[in-house]
Amino acid sequence: MKKKLLKNTEWTVLIVSLLLFVIGAIALFSATQSTDYGEFKKQIQWFLISIPFLILAYCIDYNVIIRFSTVIYLIMIGLLIGVLFTKPINGATSWYKFGDTTIQPSELAKVVVVLFISFLMSKLQIRGRKEINKIWKLIVILIFMALPIGLIILQPDYGTAMAYIIAMLFMLFVSGIDKKYIILACITVTILIPIVYKNLPAHALERIEVFLNPELDPRGKGYNIIQSKLAIGAGQLVGMGIFQGNQTQLGFLHPKTTDFIFSVIGEEFGFVATAAILVLYVTLITKMIYIAKTAKDNTGSYIAVGIAGIFFFHMIENIGMTIGLLPITGVPLPFVSYGGSSLITNFICIGVLLNISARRQKSYL
Repeated sequence: MKKKLLKNTEWTVLIVSLLLFVIGAIALFSATQSTDYGEFKKQIQWFLISIPFLILAYCIDYNVIIRFSTVIYLIMIGLLIGVLFTKPINGATSWYKFGDTTIQPSELAKVVVVLFISFLMSKLQIRGRKEINKIWKLIVILIFMALPIGLIILQPDYGTAMAYIIAMLFMLFVSGIDKKYIILACITVTILIPIVYKNLPAHALERIEVFLNPELDPRGKGYNIIQSKLAIGAGQLVGMGIFQGNQTQLGFLHPKTTDFIFSVIGEEFGFVATAAILVLYVTLITKMIYIAKTAKDNTGSYIAVGIAGIFFFHMIENIGMTIGLLPITGVPLPFVSYGGSSLITNFICIGVLLNISARRQKSYL
């Protein structure tokens, strides 16, 4: 049985993830030479810490893991409430600080929420997939999803909150939800957009205005996006070379290890490297959807497609904001951007995906 599970595992998702991590590590190595490679060294440490979490997420049957998802979900809600009372960092109460180490519960909660909502949806559909279309069941799912999203918005962290929303939409889409709800949701969103826009806080409105026209404040709010586009454009086909990027090495690009790591890669390694990253992400997300399609049960499908939704949003948002197509939200690029909480969460997600693929239908035919 163990040989069958190993043989049936979709190892491509792990290989692609490791390739993305290596690319990110090389970019971090270059971007942190002026700070004695501090964040690069920490990222390697976080990677080593991630390995046992990856192995555990793969080895323990996901149907066993989700039995504890309710308890872990409640713990994460407690952590998301508690973080609101911490000292703000860069204007947001998103991190618990332990000495020089910071932990972001909203990152770690992503996989927990996906697991719990998948478990909940499966329980509510125990009599058939059409059960999801009962109003009270949809309301239950939305309430449990809205709770962590609301707490994350209060931090405020709109980018991470959007990742949860996209994951939920992916999961509902494959759950057999009636088209009338999809149409109703589209109409509601269309009506709410102008209302929400008028009631956004000042800093959020400024980001949107600067996104539409960075030249409105080229030395202030528009500075980062202008420098990001200059960096990517300067890289041309093959880049300026490691340690040679002007925006990267002279400190014009900020924050270059997290939000704008894609800009560092574009400047120093060029279009070839950025195109390769896009190909890797498309491959990764495609494999995630394939795992969802071939999962042995609905729970596995929902988990896999929920994770795919998270990665899809992070890829689109991070790359989109660095090239000026989307507003800057501080969303990291999975496996590439610096960040311990993000890296551990991403590798746990990969472990869970390997877990689902190992136990998919094909194994038992």
